[in-house]
Amino acid sequence: MSDIVLEMRNITKTFPGVKALDNVNFTVRQNEIHALVGENGAGKSTLMKVLSGVYPYGDYTGEIYYQGQECRFKDIRDSEALGLVIIHQELALVPLLSITENIFLGNEPQKHGVINWYEAIGKTQTLLKKVGLNEAPETLITNLGVGKQQLVEIAKALSKEVKLLILDEPTASLNEKDSDALLDLLLEFKAQGISSILISHKLNEVSKIAD
Repeated sequence: MSDIVLEMRNITKTFPGVKALDNVNFTVRQNEIHALVGENGAGKSTLMKVLSGVYPYGDYTGEIYYQGQECRFKDIRDSEALGLVIIHQELALVPLLSITENIFLGNEPQKHGVINWYEAIGKTQTLLKKVGLNEAPETLITNLGVGKQQLVEIAKALSKEVKLLILDEPTASLNEKDSDALLDLLLEFKAQGISSILISHKLNEVSKIAD
């Protein structure tokens, strides 16, 4: 059985006057940390936005196969339903909401048609342990540093039962300590069967963890 979990074939994406991607082929294997390296403007983020449904099927040409099945994502929810989760360089957290509210925003656990905050907080505590973040679930995002906010984003991805995690320049705004902690976390995920795509221009990071 092939260990290829993702295959993008002949992906072409154009913007007015610009061909951002020209027949790109890209493959990721099971339990792999795959680094996507290139100069700014090379199309790395565009390729991942195609993969995750930010640019939906029909906005590009080419084919995407995930776990052997062709995928035609209409939006980001389609890709997340299969366990493909992207964390953008610009974090998508709401500063004045709590960690729990951010993790489950739009996907809150419910009981009898009412949000079950007891369950949400319990799940948040479990997720925070997995990413090594020692903060109360009720903590507001605005009170967290960038490194901790990045961990909240990863906890949010785990809440969606991520199987392939896509990170766009995740250490761009982090100090060395937080960067090392994040990279170590990706290695832990690899051991748990979660593959990652790491977009980075930092070759020292790539050489440390990428396959």
